[in-house]
Amino acid sequence: MYKYDEYDHSIVASRVEEFRDQVQRRLAGQITEDQFKPLRLMNGLYLQLHAYMLRVAVPYGTLDSRQMHMLAHIARKYDRGYGHFTTRQNLQYNWIKLEDAPDILADLATVEMHAIQTSGNCIRNISSDQFAGAAADELTDPRPWAELLRQWSTFHPEFSYLPRKFKICVIAAEQDRAAMRLHDIGIRIVERDGRLGAAIYVGGGMGRTPMIAPLIKDFVPFDDFVSYLEACLRVYNRHGRRDNMYKARIKILIHELGAEQYAAEVEEEFRAVKALGIDPPQAEFDRIAAHFAPPAFDADAAEELDRSDPDFAVWLDQNVSAHKQPGHAVVTISLKPIGGIPGDASADQIDLMADLARQHSFDELRVTHAQNIVLPHVRKADLHTIWQKLRDAGLAEANLDLISDIIACPGLDYCSLANARSIPLAQKIATRFADIGRQRELGELKLKISGCINACGHHHAGHIGILGVDRKGVENYQLLLGGSGAEDVSLGTITGPGFSEDGIVDAIERATDVYLRERDKGERFLDTYRRVGMAPFKEAIYG
Repeated sequence: MYKYDEYDHSIVASRVEEFRDQVQRRLAGQITEDQFKPLRLMNGLYLQLHAYMLRVAVPYGTLDSRQMHMLAHIARKYDRGYGHFTTRQNLQYNWIKLEDAPDILADLATVEMHAIQTSGNCIRNISSDQFAGAAADELTDPRPWAELLRQWSTFHPEFSYLPRKFKICVIAAEQDRAAMRLHDIGIRIVERDGRLGAAIYVGGGMGRTPMIAPLIKDFVPFDDFVSYLEACLRVYNRHGRRDNMYKARIKILIHELGAEQYAAEVEEEFRAVKALGIDPPQAEFDRIAAHFAPPAFDADAAEELDRSDPDFAVWLDQNVSAHKQPGHAVVTISLKPIGGIPGDASADQIDLMADLARQHSFDELRVTHAQNIVLPHVRKADLHTIWQKLRDAGLAEANLDLISDIIACPGLDYCSLANARSIPLAQKIATRFADIGRQRELGELKLKISGCINACGHHHAGHIGILGVDRKGVENYQLLLGGSGAEDVSLGTITGPGFSEDGIVDAIERATDVYLRERDKGERFLDTYRRVGMAPFKEAIYG
C-alpha cells in the first residue's frame, strides 16, 4: 500500500494546524457557524442531529493494522467506542466534540490518514475493488491508478469548488465489485494491443435522479489518462448547474447535453489540456506501483481444508473467495450480525481485525462499499484459526451477499437530512430472515436501505431496495425491485405505495416467496425478477 513521502506529511500536518486555528476561532466566537461550515466540511466534519460527525478517508479502501488500531483508539478516546464503515469505503464517527476534532486529525496524521476532501463540492475519496491485488479475475491491480488520481485530485485548485460533490471509481476486472457505473466517473482498466488504458464512463450516480454512467471513451492510453480526466472535469466545471443543487451533478449535465455532445466537448478540451504536459511520466507511475507490489506469498501453501466443522464450512462457502495465488484466499468479515447495525464495529472488534491482518494477511485490510471488511491475502491453512477468533468476537456471520448482508445509511437516528430511520428497519429484516438455512435457500439477494432520497444506502442498486420517506409526518418506506450495482448494472423500480416499518418487512417476505415459487434452476432473485417482471411480485405484495 502507498506510504506518505515528505510532501504528503507536510501537506497533512499543515492542514491539521490550519484547522486547529479555525476551530479555536469558532469556539472563541470570532467566526460564525455560516463562516465555519465550509471550513469544517473541507475537513470531513459534519453537524448532524445530535453531534458532529467526522468522516475519515480510506483511499480505495486500503489500510494497514497500525491505521486500523488508530481508528479503534479514536473510537475509544473521542467517540462512544465504535466506528461506522460507509459505502464510500470510509469510516465515520458519529459523536465527535468540536474541540476534539483537531486532536483527532493530528492523531490520524501520525498513521498517514486524514479527513481531507471527504466532504464538500470536490473530488471525494477514490474508490476501488475491495479485492484489488488479490482477485483472480483482474487484469492488473487498479490501486496504483487510483493512487495516481488521489495525488492528482487532492487540493486540485481548479476542482476544489465544483458545482457538486464528485465521486470516482477505478476497477480492473470484468466483474464489478465496486458499483463503478454508479459513479460520476467510472474507470475500468482495459488492454488494447498489449497496452493498458482506461474505459471511461461518466455521469452515473444515485440520489434524487439516479442514472447509469454511459461509456464516453472506450480506450484512453495511460499516457493520456490524467489529461483526459482533467478535460472531463473541466467541461463539467464550466457547464455544471451551480444555480440549482438538485441539477448540479454531472449526470444531469450529460443527460441534458447528451453523452455524444459531452464526449465531443471533452475531446476538444483534451486537446488543449494535453498541451499542458500534466500527464506523469511512466517512471512516476512505476514509483507509485512499487508500493502495491504483491506480498511474499508462501509458494508451498496448502490447498486442503478440513471442512468437518459444519459452521466453519458454511462460513467458508459464504465469506471466503478465490485468490489468484494458490493456497491463499480472500476473507470478507461481515459487519452485519443479526440484529446489529450494518457497518458498525466496536473498538475491540476493530483492534481484533487489525491484529488478524498483521498476523495473517500481510498487514493489510480493505473496507468494502457494502460496509464490510476484507482480509485480502490469507493462507488457507490459517482460515480456521481466523474463523474461531472472529466467532469469539461476534464477527463470523456467514452472510456475505445474502439477505441479511444489508447496506444501510445511518438514517434518522443520526442524519439531519434523513426522513426515516434505516437502522431499526435493517435490524427487523435481518431478524425476520435470521435462519442461515433460509438465507442460503434465497441465495444472493442484495438488500439496500436509504433513509432519504440522497441514497447513501444505495437503494436504487439493490435487488431489493428501500427508500424511507416522510408521508405527512409519518415514516414511510417505498419498496424497489430489480436494481444492481454490479456489471449487470440496473436501477430498481418502485413497486407502488409505501409501507410502515412492519409492513415493509412483510412485503419483503412476500416478494421472496414469489421468487422461490417462480425461479428457474440457478436463478438469483434478480434473474427471476428480470425474467418474470414486476406483475407477480406486485400482486403478491399488494394482494
